[in-house]
Amino acid sequence: MIMKKKVFLAVLVMCTILAAGCGNDSAEKEENTKTEAASDKEDSKKNTEEETRLVSVKDIDKYITIGEYKGISLEKTVQEITDDDVEIQIGYELKNMAEPVTDENTEAQNGDIVTIDYVGTENGVEFSGGTGSDYELTLGDGMMVPGFEDGIVGMKTGEIRDVSLTFPEDYYPEMAGKAVVFQITLKKLSQVPELTDEWVASNTEYANVEEYRQGIRGQMEQSAEQSAMYNLYSAGWSAVLDNSEIIEFPEKEINACIEEFKKQVQIYADQAGMKLEEFVEAQGYTQEAFEEECQQYAEYKVKQNLIIQGIMDAEGISLSDPECLEIQNQIIADYGAKDLADLIDMYGQVAVDETIGLIRVEQFIVENAKVANQVTNGGLTGVDGDKDVAGEVPSDGASGAETESEEPADGAEEPDESDADTAEIEE
Repeated sequence: MIMKKKVFLAVLVMCTILAAGCGNDSAEKEENTKTEAASDKEDSKKNTEEETRLVSVKDIDKYITIGEYKGISLEKTVQEITDDDVEIQIGYELKNMAEPVTDENTEAQNGDIVTIDYVGTENGVEFSGGTGSDYELTLGDGMMVPGFEDGIVGMKTGEIRDVSLTFPEDYYPEMAGKAVVFQITLKKLSQVPELTDEWVASNTEYANVEEYRQGIRGQMEQSAEQSAMYNLYSAGWSAVLDNSEIIEFPEKEINACIEEFKKQVQIYADQAGMKLEEFVEAQGYTQEAFEEECQQYAEYKVKQNLIIQGIMDAEGISLSDPECLEIQNQIIADYGAKDLADLIDMYGQVAVDETIGLIRVEQFIVENAKVANQVTNGGLTGVDGDKDVAGEVPSDGASGAETESEEPADGAEEPDESDADTAEIEE
């Protein structure tokens, strides 16, 4: 199947980190690159001349004016987890643990999960969109047209039933207000378990319902914290990116990125059995428009790498320092690679280097930012009075007032996944 246009455009995002060979003449690291963070910085750091760089140019100031990246103001907003949130999540988990009913005499009830086939007819003639196979739904959720789910209540596994109903007047125009009949076959019936201490002890790592609720809350709060940190890192990077101005693009870097982008698109063309030009035209692009897309991608990519390398140079950061090696190890774990060589084999050396560099710079930006901490619950946002990003109790905990840490957030927690804004390695 030919890739849809929106998928083709998504290549721009996919390639942001994955593109290999974009102006990096020293892309290959030594084979003996360490895969564990060294405790001694001097032992873990290579000589400056041997360091891998994300751009080939040395005089970065000639090409870009990097925006302020120290002391910028950011907001970290954490979603509050309510009791209702916990109960909803538990409901999802219970549904995932639904058990098939083996007794053929058991009748389907609201709350049960059913798998059905159905055929809809109007005056004996099938209508468009009225047929489904192996469709799964939870009775009582109200996801289907009124009367459909009620018609399944009381059915047994293997039973076939005709359900007559009338589409609402505000339904799709072609079927609004029409009387139809659905022939429904109940193929599978599953029941959601009741939340009891016995069920919890037998099916989870917890001893009782209360411990289970607390465990779910803890997981949700951890996820909310990770999401907040992801957004914080993304906001920090975006602020620096937006406030940085290109003076001129190094031509070598741009040309290399353009070629790499075309290689990425060529992969899709090959899968479709088409030439690159044919594939581009099949997506509704003229060759001129495609060349413009390539240029835009290259300019974004080169600007990104100039900023990352510029900050790393100014702050004495290298891809082989302990912090970067720690990020490297986290990425290896997150993406299920056996080791660094396996990760590089999957995604390419430059993709790995660029990802590590971006995450490390994002860390640095946040660590040196003034971060206002907030908690949100729906449309309401207030101050997190527990602690700031640095782990200290804010001096001003007045409810409803925004607070900022006076010192840089040196203890900022990084997201659990090695992923922020465009930092994720994706296939």
